[in-house]
Amino acid sequence: MKAGAITIGQAPRTDVTCDIMDIFNGKIELSQKGGLDGLTREQIETFVPEEGDYVLVSRLTDGTSVTFAERYIVPRLEQAVRDLEAEGVRLIMVFCTGEFPASVSSEKIPLIYPVQILHHVVPLLTKKSSIIAVTPSPLQVEQNNKKWKNYVNHVETISASPYGDREALLEAARKTREMDGDLIVLDCIGFTQEMKEMFARESGKLVVLPRTLLARVVSELTDIKE
Repeated sequence: MKAGAITIGQAPRTDVTCDIMDIFNGKIELSQKGGLDGLTREQIETFVPEEGDYVLVSRLTDGTSVTFAERYIVPRLEQAVRDLEAEGVRLIMVFCTGEFPASVSSEKIPLIYPVQILHHVVPLLTKKSSIIAVTPSPLQVEQNNKKWKNYVNHVETISASPYGDREALLEAARKTREMDGDLIVLDCIGFTQEMKEMFARESGKLVVLPRTLLARVVSELTDIKE
């Protein structure tokens, strides 16, 4: 099956596909597009979030990360959807756990947002309806708490970037051990399987990883012989 993927950063997201392609068992051919494709770091650094902006964090092809306001890339994401539709993909995965305007959609094929899967699945996986969410930037903590309060009774968000210092990530993982919440949601597509295992080991809690959850749901559509 020919499938598409859109990242809010730059494509290809080899850091994501290294954890998920085995789930598809060789059943998909993946074409990727990015909201920041073709832009220099200098251009991207002008996309500074201001008060009231929805804040995004993503990865560039050089392995570094950037923080920017969503409004700057919405038209570019809309174009990425049209480009992938023109390529004839059967579905499009979004490599981001953020929320996006309704204009970033497709009338022709499924456009699959991890955030929508998380909102429906996570409440089923937490016995106490109490979660700990981990998001890349301190600028995202408030918006993340506001989002999750619509789906669980209690949420506490901490910031730790999957693209940053490993010691800071390890410190965050250890911090979650003493926090209230029976489920950790690594709320960014940038978190890896290795990071999931670290959080589980250091916290003693159950952990949800969006990239593999997304792939496992999509694999329901790809595990057929054509």
